[in-house]
Amino acid sequence: MEPLEQGLGILLILIVLLDIFLTVLYARIGTSIVGSRVARLVWDTFVQAAEIFGSRQGAVLSLCGPVILVLLVGVWALGLTLGAALIVHPELGTSIRATNGATPTDFVTAMYAGGTSMAIVGASDFTPHTSLTRLLFLFNSLIGTSVISLTLTYLMQVYTALLRRNLLALNSHLLSGCTGDAAELLARLGPRGQFSAGYTNLSELGVEMTQTKEAHHFYPVLFYFRFNDPYHSVSRTTLLAFDTVSLLKSALNDQQYGWLKETGAVAQLWEASMMLVTTLEETFLPHGAPDREAQPDQQTRDRWQARYHVALARLREAGIETTADEGAGAEAYIACRMQWDHHITNLAPSMSYSMDEIDTAMSALDQR
Repeated sequence: MEPLEQGLGILLILIVLLDIFLTVLYARIGTSIVGSRVARLVWDTFVQAAEIFGSRQGAVLSLCGPVILVLLVGVWALGLTLGAALIVHPELGTSIRATNGATPTDFVTAMYAGGTSMAIVGASDFTPHTSLTRLLFLFNSLIGTSVISLTLTYLMQVYTALLRRNLLALNSHLLSGCTGDAAELLARLGPRGQFSAGYTNLSELGVEMTQTKEAHHFYPVLFYFRFNDPYHSVSRTTLLAFDTVSLLKSALNDQQYGWLKETGAVAQLWEASMMLVTTLEETFLPHGAPDREAQPDQQTRDRWQARYHVALARLREAGIETTADEGAGAEAYIACRMQWDHHITNLAPSMSYSMDEIDTAMSALDQR
């Protein structure tokens, strides 16, 4: 049984090291072996537990992201320790002996000897007495120090990426006058019809959205960082981006603002937002990204059309020249919204947000 036990230990160490490699170094969404399953299990547990707390549900879920990181590091450390223990256990009392006194041969002692060998050679109460066991202790020490360095670097990078995502969310929220309304955001980007300065803000939002998409690609655990404030959610940020581009394309006068509609910044903001939401849906939601809806029902069309006319009124109030053909503009807005609305209504509930929290403009319209 000893070769089998040591073989299992080697296999366990290799699996943990592969998961660390895929999570920290390879850094591609959907490739992790252990980490993604730990994260999903913790998230599902938090969602079920949060239902007990009622109005405090958001505060409970906000703890999930940090807990996942702690547990992920713990699982890696435990896996490496168990693997080392399985290798060391058959050698206790023979090629690996206690520095002082008799050498215990139980498995707990093997875990202690294996775990301490992951730190610094010579720090353990156990000493290797053959060339192979000396190499084993040296190898364990290299693994331990490397994993600690990689883990600390990974944690720092995750929180740096989280900061950038939150900055995008806060910038969008503030540009919309803390309303979450794309019409208000456009009105502030082009006061009195002047988008020369506002185009810079629009371009920055496109760049930040692209960075956020790539951040989720490199650090999938970001998905599980949920904040109590809805404006920090990816659903709110992408909805605001989608609605801004939809209104820009359908509501603004072509002759006056045709140049703005054709800019790369507008295309970048739209495409980056679409890539972000579809990537998150396909990776984290059990049913994946929904198929594109053929046609919305008449009630939905009426709601979208009413939202469009309210947005037109706000843009005109800001001195922005709008389209001369409101009917064609409304149809263009509905056509744009058909491409993204179902993604938002699919993604938002997965993070325990209601659509009233995410789509504030439509929520305000429904309350009238």
